[in-house]
Amino acid sequence: MIWLRYAYVALALFLATVILSPLQIIALWRGWTLARKMPRYWHMVACFVLGIRIHVHGAIETRRPLMLSANHTSWLDIIVLGRVADVAFIAKSEVRSWPIFGVFARLQNSVFIERADKRGTGRQVNSIAERMAAGEIIILFPEGTTSDGNRLLPLKYSLFGAASSAVPYSPDGTVHVQPVAVAYTGIQGMPMGRFMRPVVAWPGDVGMLPSLAGVIRARALDVDVCFGESVTFTADTKRKEAAAEVEGRMRTLLADRLSGR
Repeated sequence: MIWLRYAYVALALFLATVILSPLQIIALWRGWTLARKMPRYWHMVACFVLGIRIHVHGAIETRRPLMLSANHTSWLDIIVLGRVADVAFIAKSEVRSWPIFGVFARLQNSVFIERADKRGTGRQVNSIAERMAAGEIIILFPEGTTSDGNRLLPLKYSLFGAASSAVPYSPDGTVHVQPVAVAYTGIQGMPMGRFMRPVVAWPGDVGMLPSLAGVIRARALDVDVCFGESVTFTADTKRKEAAAEVEGRMRTLLADRLSGR
């Protein structure tokens, strides 16, 4: 029976991709704002066929420019957050060349960062800042890697440079960085403890297909997405202090949700 489920998921995602991709390509080519919204429909289909139930706590900040700072457990985070809001992701440059996922990342108009290109850092940061100033919600995974889902890894504060760089582009001289916690809390209707959370976690030594197969076998997952209070960046903001404040709020959000508080 599991093979039937594999086939069902594969067929559903294939059809969604075939139908939506041409529309997204045209929207990107024409520069339509529809390009920001189209990926959400694909993520809706993916969440449905994978059996992902999303529980949202709090609300997305209404002020702009806005960056969401989220913890990173798995490739599932992208599907979950992409289902919740019309967003664009910051991704490392090598994702661009990944099979399947690289194509999806480009179709979602992700921002690709070349970490080794120190000379191009300013240009890359300014690109993010311009898109935020244009009203796009940008999602940053500041841990810089994936965790086991049970804790928040130390954040790389340098990644918040894009928020600081976006300040001059903002009409009121402020940029808002909102902490977000993505917590995997249930599997097949039962609470997911710390020992079951690796089912959804995607450590670097596990391939994409084995990870996807594990999620398909799980059949039903509950995910809590928690939005915290934003931290405001201005021209006078000290980046490290503001980033530390974001980190503290993320840590509290995640710990509270995983403990059921």
